[in-house]
Amino acid sequence: MNHSPHEPMSVVETRLAHEVHRVATALLAEAALRPSAPLGTLAQLRDFLVVNLRHHHETEDEDLWPRIVATSPAAADALGELSAEHERLDEALDALAAVVLSGDAEAGRPALHEAAVAVRDTVHSHLAHEEPVLFPALREHVTPEYWADFSQRVIATTPPVAGHLMIGFLDEVGTPEEVALMLAALPEPVLPLLPAMRAQAAHDLRTLRGAEA
Repeated sequence: MNHSPHEPMSVVETRLAHEVHRVATALLAEAALRPSAPLGTLAQLRDFLVVNLRHHHETEDEDLWPRIVATSPAAADALGELSAEHERLDEALDALAAVVLSGDAEAGRPALHEAAVAVRDTVHSHLAHEEPVLFPALREHVTPEYWADFSQRVIATTPPVAGHLMIGFLDEVGTPEEVALMLAALPEPVLPLLPAMRAQAAHDLRTLRGAEA
């Protein structure tokens, strides 16, 4: 997970976001059938994934891709193919969001597992296609000034659904220095809440992994 000290923040932040998506989708697929994983905690992770994956690719399609194409028109075809993959991801997310997990819904675990596996496989395949295109484009065609503004827009518009899980996953996939750089951009009122968010995330992730005593 180490990166060159010369990597721009655009690459660092995107890589960490993608690693969160890989780890979180894999965890949901794995935990869905674990009897010890509470339905409420599974539903929380499911909802976190649905809103964050949608928001992530929408900001790419509507903001980041057009910026890159404006600077490098030759990238249009490759980015267009990635946007088509985003549409297929949306279909998988729709199915995941539709799984009923409220009340006495133990019967929902197999359906959750099936839908979560579809999202996991779609996300992992998509990122394997996207990163060889996106990372060079970020290095060559996105200025630090644009990225700082873009990143702030992403933070400001991210739906506040189980945000503590993002902190927990970032701590797992990034170095302390990388995570500190990302979290420094959070709104000032959120910063004092980080210790409690970390503690809640650690508890929830242990529970989902079956490691809670």
